[in-house]
Amino acid sequence: MTDASDPPRSDQPASPQTRREAGEARRAAETPDTGPALQSHLRAARSELEGHVAQARADFEEANERIKERTGRDLIVAILIGLAIGLVLLGSLLFVKWAFVPFALAAALLALFEFSRALIASGRRVDLIPQLIAGAVVVLSAFFVDSWLHWVLLFVALAFVVVWRLVGQMASHDGRAYGLVLGDVLIATFLQLYVAFLGSLTLVLLSKDGGEWWVLSFIIVAVAVDTGAYAAGITMGRHPMAPRISPKKTWEGFAGAAAAAILAGVLVGLFMLGLEWWMGAVFGILILATATVGDLGESMIKRDLGIKDMSSWLPGHGGVLDRLDSILLSVVAALTLYYLFTPMVAS
Repeated sequence: MTDASDPPRSDQPASPQTRREAGEARRAAETPDTGPALQSHLRAARSELEGHVAQARADFEEANERIKERTGRDLIVAILIGLAIGLVLLGSLLFVKWAFVPFALAAALLALFEFSRALIASGRRVDLIPQLIAGAVVVLSAFFVDSWLHWVLLFVALAFVVVWRLVGQMASHDGRAYGLVLGDVLIATFLQLYVAFLGSLTLVLLSKDGGEWWVLSFIIVAVAVDTGAYAAGITMGRHPMAPRISPKKTWEGFAGAAAAAILAGVLVGLFMLGLEWWMGAVFGILILATATVGDLGESMIKRDLGIKDMSSWLPGHGGVLDRLDSILLSVVAALTLYYLFTPMVAS
């Protein structure tokens, strides 16, 4: 007999439970313990990735600060605002033609408002509400009435703001000098002609057959001018173009703007307007000229007023008029080329 305290004999078969436990123990002994090593490797890879991301972010922020120091603009914010405006512009022109009308009206009235505020801050007498009323009439009449009535309403708007200013001056009894009063009257008419009337020509072009494509095309070329000038000026700008008017504009930037304008003009001419390539090149060159003059003209006005931007409503860009300066004058070139090229293409 075998005592209960004696160990089991080797010739006795092990139980299934005992065999399973032995197999698990053997596999555990044969398999290396990779858990901690794998976790350590993953942590190292994650730490390395976070380091690369942080370095890339630091490099980008440093480059953005250098650009901001040189141009006074926040590049990231400017790009985001520009994309948002571009999406609204594309949506209003490509899907429903008349949807661009409130977009153009809002831009014109905001530009009138901020320009008037800047003039008032400089000591000029500007009647804000009459300016906005007259501007709305001029802009809306360009799309909804006949062209001859649009011109009539323009003269009515000019007379309205002039008479309002003169009556307001007589009612004030403040002994304002004659030269200052005359300057106030000229400024009242200039606001309507520069912002409201030039803005209304965009809607005149829009009202034509296929006008939405012409509006989109000249805006694309004007934006290409700004972008080309900005990129070339930042990377290669050395020689000031007009230091007394706009010290940060360079001839290298103008060369970049010219290249971008001609390329954009040819592309939109061929694929959006159905023009010959040379017509597109002429389109780009004329928009380049008017956009540059418009930009420099507004810079001269701001320098005379002693301000950097018309307002701070568009972060990274300045004010609404700061974005419209190259567009307002360019619509004159676009409308002229529409009347010139459309009959040539149709024939």
